[in-house]
Amino acid sequence: MAEQTEQLSYEQARQRLVEVVQALESGAVPLSKAMELWQEGEALAARCTQWLDGAKATIDAARQPGAEDSPA
Repeated sequence: MAEQTEQLSYEQARQRLVEVVQALESGAVPLSKAMELWQEGEALAARCTQWLDGAKATIDAARQPGAEDSPA
């Protein structure tokens, strides 16, 4: 599962996380499945955070003085 999560785009990871949360909130899954979903959700949330942190770093770097002078 971790390898699959690492390959997801931000949008894919976010959509799957929404699905996981909906399944958990429904209360219709057995405990063993709920634990699996929770672990998957944690991995998906971490992946989304990686994407957002990377985007923030890119924006912060672009805002640095002289950034417009450096090649992209």
